[in-house]
Amino acid sequence: MLCFACFFNSAWAQAKQQGPSQIGPTDIAPINTGPTQTAPYSHAYYEKTTIADLSVPDEAVSFLTLGDWGRNGHFYQKHVAKWLDIASYQLDAEFIATTGDNFYDNGIASVDDPYWISSYEAVYHQPHLFINWHPVLGNHDYRGNWQAQIDYSVKSRRWEMPAQYYSKTLALDDGATALLLFIDTSPLNPDYAREAKYQEAYEQGASEQLSWINTMLAQDQYTWKVVIGHHPLYSSGKRYGKTNAIKDVLEPVFHKHNVNLYIAGHEHDLQHNQLAGDELVHVVSGGGSEVRPVGNYEFTQFAKSTGGFVSVSMTAKSIFLNYIDHQGKKIYAHTIDKPNTASSSSTL
Repeated sequence: MLCFACFFNSAWAQAKQQGPSQIGPTDIAPINTGPTQTAPYSHAYYEKTTIADLSVPDEAVSFLTLGDWGRNGHFYQKHVAKWLDIASYQLDAEFIATTGDNFYDNGIASVDDPYWISSYEAVYHQPHLFINWHPVLGNHDYRGNWQAQIDYSVKSRRWEMPAQYYSKTLALDDGATALLLFIDTSPLNPDYAREAKYQEAYEQGASEQLSWINTMLAQDQYTWKVVIGHHPLYSSGKRYGKTNAIKDVLEPVFHKHNVNLYIAGHEHDLQHNQLAGDELVHVVSGGGSEVRPVGNYEFTQFAKSTGGFVSVSMTAKSIFLNYIDHQGKKIYAHTIDKPNTASSSSTL
């Protein structure tokens, strides 16, 4: 019979005879983080790994928008997560807003579903992604247990989704304020009345939420009004010409209450859509993982089939939008100015 204690003592004695140089730190291989061996997530790493030309005024309050992402790290999800972390560091982001379809293809089953690990916690593990996440539900989330996404707020220290729809206010410089509405567009979408797989979503009813949206947006004390939902009102992607149902529900409300910015997902790409003469800016931030083709239409200001996300930085006078792809490149920027300041501008 093998004497484990004898074997251990013999091995230890041999190691002592060989000297400490044989078992010292020089035998431990360094972590390979690139040619310079910069330690991952160190201060030096963040100073070296940057998104070029991503800068906003010092007084700006920033958040990041990410949509259509939960695919177990597949497609571009991990690439986007890396640069989401870098952008959060550079902009000192306050939170991350998701535009829905948080878990593919069929949502999640419970707060203990393994998808929470494989599609969320293990993918967005970087230090500067441990800020608050404010999600909305997408149609794919309604294929599973959508209530579990709300309930996860109790379990998580960063996932904050108090209800199907909710609000947040931001204090900006010079006493300015911003109202953010996080809405649940699936119950508002008349198209889902005819789709069996989304019957539960549509049966939630639209009237109560629409009343709440109108009441919240009717408050005129805010400098900016921003709405975040899943379904776009205009699309330069796969669903071009197929958004009229939700557009007819929400666009009159947004115009009535002078909403400045609507941020959606649903399309797997990055877009800026805006009608000529209309001050309402439509952003699609749906490049969290898989991507689809885009086109160029009468309202298209920018559209690209790429993984990525959009950052939003707000001051009393302007909203700065920066589009970042999955390679960490700033591919588009747009500035929204208040009507009594300089005109809006875009850069490629």
